[in-house]
Order: sequence, then structure tokens, then C-alpha cells
Amino acid sequence: MMDRNELAHDDVVSVIFTTTPDLTSTFPATAARGIGFGDVPLLCASEIDVPGSMPKCIRILVHLYTTRSRDDLRHVYLRNAQGLRDDLPE
Repeated sequence: MMDRNELAHDDVVSVIFTTTPDLTSTFPATAARGIGFGDVPLLCASEIDVPGSMPKCIRILVHLYTTRSRDDLRHVYLRNAQGLRDDLPE
């Protein structure tokens, strides 16, 4: 996400992670701290357990400082998660 949007570490204000209830091994924030986000406020939460929803899914919401327009930012959907939002540009 950082590379695709040409973001610098100092652009990031905070990050919220949500996971589906079937992911219980570790907190996504632990992984983020491991790659250098230890000085960024990080929050983990659980998604609502909706029957039939996509399993093993992690969502990430990054709050950042930027002068770029929303249209210039690119969302990242990996593997099957691409089917969650077919309305967004590639």
C-alpha cells in the first residue's frame, strides 16, 4: 500500500486493522510494528461475523497526510479480496 501510493513513513497518522473472526493467531498491528510502524498509533478490531462473508480477511484503513486528491490514491485488494470492490479503478 505504501509503495503503490508512494507514501513515506511520516505521511502516516494512524492505522486501523480489522480481521474476520476466524483470524486469531496474532494482531495485525504486531506485524506492522515489526516492519517499522512502532511509532504510529495502531488499532485492531474484529469484523462483524456475517454469515457467508469472506473468510480470513484483513482490512486496513490508513489515515495520512497528503496534498494529493482522493482520485490519485490507489486502494490495494489482494487475491480474492479484489471481488469486494469492483467499482474501484485498478
